[in-house]
Amino acid sequence: MATDAAEEIRGTAHGTAPVPLSVLDLVTVGAGRTATDALRTSVDLVRLAESRGFHRHWVAEHHSMPGVASSSPAVILAHLAAHTDRIRLGSGGVMLPNHAPLVIAEQFGTLEALAPGRIDLGLGRAPGTDGATAAALRRTDRLNEGADDFPQQLAELTRFLDDDFPDGHPYARIHAVPGPVQATSPGGVQSPHRPPVWLLGSSGFSARLAGMLGLPFAFAHHFSAQNTIPALDLYRESFRPGEVLDAPYAVIGVSALATDDEKEARRQVLAAALNMVRLRTGRPGLVPTPEEAEAYDFSPMEREFVDSWNANVVHGTADEVRAGLDDLQKRTGADELMLTANAHGGDIRLRSYELIADAYGLPTPV
Repeated sequence: MATDAAEEIRGTAHGTAPVPLSVLDLVTVGAGRTATDALRTSVDLVRLAESRGFHRHWVAEHHSMPGVASSSPAVILAHLAAHTDRIRLGSGGVMLPNHAPLVIAEQFGTLEALAPGRIDLGLGRAPGTDGATAAALRRTDRLNEGADDFPQQLAELTRFLDDDFPDGHPYARIHAVPGPVQATSPGGVQSPHRPPVWLLGSSGFSARLAGMLGLPFAFAHHFSAQNTIPALDLYRESFRPGEVLDAPYAVIGVSALATDDEKEARRQVLAAALNMVRLRTGRPGLVPTPEEAEAYDFSPMEREFVDSWNANVVHGTADEVRAGLDDLQKRTGADELMLTANAHGGDIRLRSYELIADAYGLPTPV
């Protein structure tokens, strides 16, 4: 099992890329566009990613954000699975405290049945939204409880995935279906695959836990860049070989946008930054157009935030983005780069991944 799991986790670099390249899809909705438009872009994007040799395509869980249409990762992943054949698909991530572990095990068991050997289960402990929305999701206002209980929730979820609660446990007779119990039923045949569990984080908590459990780790460099190297160091220092991995495997999420013209890249990342300004100040909305961002009167404090935010977005021409990604990988030692392209229009996002694939000489469709 350990060998099979490790093979499903570790990717292969293509072309001149220093490590495997993957996609983090936020299913962003721009002003003047609909959620349907955004989801169609996700289908186009996963097809592009598969055809060009990107290793995996993950969808993030967010709630109550008009500009992000990914509140139901499992539903989106099922749709993407129907339009692909080889690329790995997963959650980047499912926010475990928002859901009952049994429900997640059932959802990802279903996804595994739909796309055998291609599903990743990335788990986070943040709510993926504001406190009021988190309270509505969890039917409680004790929001710290979920984070504090994360290791216990993770252990419960893992036992549902493996169907191995010990005798006498209250859940010993409860089974996540589809799942291993089907193989033990009379005449049962079950897939040998089980979605690998990843831990996601933007600080040291999940980094340490992933290391202690010998699990793969994905760090949110795209919105917590100052913590990237400390968290990765902590993950590697804490790592204990286990049934899943015999050595650490770390992915970092990176905001990266390549355009044919450097000026256009600056316009697009300014619009994405304005979207973040509004989100951070309690005014979430659709991703504004570059024209709206250029006309916006940023306050000194907002301008400082924009400059700080965009300093960690790798953007420009394809050659500039490739150089920036190469430098970031060298500085962090990341085993895989998961790229998210934040821009107003789906066409810009798709073009960015094409340009990056070309810059690294990734496989071209036959």
